[in-house]
Amino acid sequence: MKKKKVKKAVKKPVKKVKKKVTVKKPAAKVKKKKAASIPAGASLEEAGVITHYFPKVGAAVVKLTKTGLSVGDSIVIKGHTSDFKEKVGSIQLDHAPIQNAEKNMEIGLEVKSKVREHDVVYKIVR
Repeated sequence: MKKKKVKKAVKKPVKKVKKKVTVKKPAAKVKKKKAASIPAGASLEEAGVITHYFPKVGAAVVKLTKTGLSVGDSIVIKGHTSDFKEKVGSIQLDHAPIQNAEKNMEIGLEVKSKVREHDVVYKIVR
C-alpha cells in the first residue's frame, strides 16, 4: 500500500492594510450680497420684466411694461437671487442700438451680472 502524500498548508504573509484618513475641511464662507442701495430722496419705479438672458454676451431681454428707459438711466434689477444696481450702457431693438425705449417695447439690455426670467427691472427716479 502506498502512502498518500499530504500537502502542508503554506502560510502566506499577511498584507498590512492602511487606514484611510479623512480630513474635514472647514465649511466655505458664504458671502452675503449687499442689497442695491439707492440714493436718499430717490424712489424706484417699475420699468419692466426680464424675459430672457444670454450668458455668453451678458445681455438680457426686457419687456418694458410700465415705463420707458434711456441710455444713462440708473436701474435696479431685483429677483429671487439677484439684486444689483447699474447704469444703462446700451439698449438694442432688433439688433440695432437705440437711445430711448418706450413702454411696451421688448429690448435687449447689457447687464453686468447674471439675471433670470421674471426678475423685475426698476428705474431710479430722483
